[in-house]
Amino acid sequence: MGRTIIINTIRFLVLVFMQVFLLKNIAFYNLVTPYFYILFILLLPFEIPNVLLFALSFLLGLTVDAFYDTPGLHAAACVVLALVRILFINITVQKEGFDNEPEPTLSIMGLRWFFTYALILTLSHHFFLLNLEVFSISAVQYTLSRVVLSSISTVFLILISGLLFFKRKERK
Repeated sequence: MGRTIIINTIRFLVLVFMQVFLLKNIAFYNLVTPYFYILFILLLPFEIPNVLLFALSFLLGLTVDAFYDTPGLHAAACVVLALVRILFINITVQKEGFDNEPEPTLSIMGLRWFFTYALILTLSHHFFLLNLEVFSISAVQYTLSRVVLSSISTVFLILISGLLFFKRKERK
């Protein structure tokens, strides 16, 4: 339990640091902006209580909002991401029999499940965040292209980090 808290605290700090000081300045034609910090929410353990998940998601979003000067946009999008995570895990994990797995990582859950998980959660986060940011019906095409392109770049970074940092484990 203590080890999990330390690992997730370090993960929180590293991902916020990378997002704020590295990825914030990377934007391709104002269409592609990777939001890699959401990996923190994606990798939280399965057994985390929902109240704690929502609190950590809100804290993560609020921290990023403080550096982006966006009052509450990332916090709201992270809370929506936490809700979609709960729904996705309730639908897929119980059906596929992953109940005894500790956390949803690429090495534990497999590429197909993790890719689907990361893609759906990233699309929901980006859709909500970028629509809140623009908040205009006249810019639907522009916003949807930003959602798709930013989601592709974010999922790519998430998969690369999963391949680099997680060891392959044998499934039971």
